[in-house]
This record gives sequence, C-alpha cells and structure tokens, in this order.
Amino acid sequence: MQKTWHKLGRGDATAYRIFSVRREQYLSPRTGQPLNATILEAPDWVNVIALTPDQDCVLIRQYRFGTDRFTLEIPGGMIDPGETPLQAAERELREETGYTAAHWTSLGRVAPNPAFMRNHLYTFLAEGCVQSGAQVQDPGEDIEVLLKPLAAIDGMMESGEIDHALVMVAFLALDLKRRNPRGETAV
Repeated sequence: MQKTWHKLGRGDATAYRIFSVRREQYLSPRTGQPLNATILEAPDWVNVIALTPDQDCVLIRQYRFGTDRFTLEIPGGMIDPGETPLQAAERELREETGYTAAHWTSLGRVAPNPAFMRNHLYTFLAEGCVQSGAQVQDPGEDIEVLLKPLAAIDGMMESGEIDHALVMVAFLALDLKRRNPRGETAV
C-alpha cells in the first residue's frame, strides 16, 4: 500500500499569461527526505470533436509556438472563469471555426499531465455542426478551418498528420464511447 506524500510548504507562484508556476515541497514517504516539486497551474481546458451532418470532422490548423510549426487539431481552449465545460466547448467551437452544433455529448475528462499539472481536459462530441457565423479569433490565433471525413482520422493519426496527444486522446474517447454507448468510459 502506498503512503501519503505530505506537503511541507508552498512557494509563491510566478504568473504568466496562460499559466503559473509554483514550487512546493513534499516529504517522501519512502525516504523521509524533502523533495521540491514544480507545479504548473493552468485553467481547465476543453476539446471538441465537431461533426457535420455528413460526418465530416471540423478541424483547425494553427501555428504552435511550442513545436514551432503548424498542427492539425480539433477546436478547443481554456475554460473561462464562471463557465461550465460545456459552455466553454460551445464558445470555443463558435469562436475558432464559426460552427455551432445541434447536439452535444460529453466524452469525459482526463488529466493532461499529472506529473506536474493540476488541470483537466474535458472532451465533447458536437454533432449536427453547421457554419453559422464568422470566426472570432484571439490576437494570438490565425486559424484555418478544414473539413475531413471522420473515417479518415485514424489514418491521419497513423501517418503523423495529426500528432497532438490531447487530440488523439479525444478520438480515443469517441471510439470508446461508440463501442460502449451506455457505459462510462475511463477517458
């Protein structure tokens, strides 16, 4: 049986635009020695698998500073204060793509990287998506919207065209939900 790590102290956070970094000190239950941990604190996020009535997936291509290249993803972003995950998903889909959906289904919640992050990612399936307006992008966004058949997504992940881990997890959640429509999934 695993023993509890006791928090000994918590340092001040250094805030950046979309997250803050904090140092915390814990007591190792195995060695009895203190250990410094770095924690990234960020808002919760949402991802949206958006499907048109023809089963085309609404994808976005945008430049990502971390990888210094363009990536192919699904719409998503941060949950704003006061928003529910579903409200954030609806907003992000509309802002990033101009699409709205007739029906929404939760595909679950995951911890993006529990080694040093405390936030969660909520994934939704948006069905019956139609373009109902223009994109409303943030200053740091320059998003291209593409439609790809849902049946082509597996091949795009296998080829590396889609390589964003959290996007891949979203499609895994969709696959699990479709194989077990009445049950709860771990994702």
